[in-house]
Amino acid sequence: MTSSDAPASFRVAYVPGVTPAKWVRIWNERLPDVPLTLVPVSAAEASGVLRDGGADAGFVRLPVDRTYFSAIPLYTETTVVVVPKDHDVTVVDEVTIEDLADDIVLHPLDDTLEWEGLPGRPANERPATTADAVELVAAGVGLLVVPQSLARLYHRRDLTYRPLTDAPQSRVALSWPEEMTTDMVEDFIGIVRGRTVNSTRGRAATPVQPKRADAGGARGRSTGRNPRRQGTGGPRGGKRRGPRRRS
Repeated sequence: MTSSDAPASFRVAYVPGVTPAKWVRIWNERLPDVPLTLVPVSAAEASGVLRDGGADAGFVRLPVDRTYFSAIPLYTETTVVVVPKDHDVTVVDEVTIEDLADDIVLHPLDDTLEWEGLPGRPANERPATTADAVELVAAGVGLLVVPQSLARLYHRRDLTYRPLTDAPQSRVALSWPEEMTTDMVEDFIGIVRGRTVNSTRGRAATPVQPKRADAGGARGRSTGRNPRRQGTGGPRGGKRRGPRRRS
């Protein structure tokens, strides 16, 4: 870090269903002197933790307050319905909300989906958490609609899931308080966006050595002339970029 008053560590919050391991690994490779601490939070707690300084950045579920937070959408999740393995919907590859009209569909208090109208028949009570709802599905009380990552997180052998084609979807984003955009936040943004080490903010690119070729384009022979040098960031003088991520 170029700043002398940079904190001793970098804290990243993440909501259930997000697996930040690959980004943590890259951070540890590039910035081994700055420990990265993961802070697990519920979807409802995420904004408060970032606002109160409990984490420097976080993987959250949209929406967030864009007057206070910056956010980079990363991906949109498939929505699925979690059912017992012997349920009728398991005979098809995907289902619609109409297919659930006769079923009790659980709606936990920590639901991350934004519904205009809930599918199926309502349960007598709302489960406190998604984990509680999964237990009720296993007990045959009802079905549960969640982002696919949560269905995987709470997987049980006696349950399965199917994509729900016309349900709301959950978007995951990297977010942080806009006024707290530090050098380390910028470094982490670069990692999440897939920038290479040479294109990461604040790091000089390594010059690319051009290949020699004769006037006829033959490889492996030198004409003794100095070939035209490319820009230090790669062909056409631009920076070498990592793979694009879908926003």
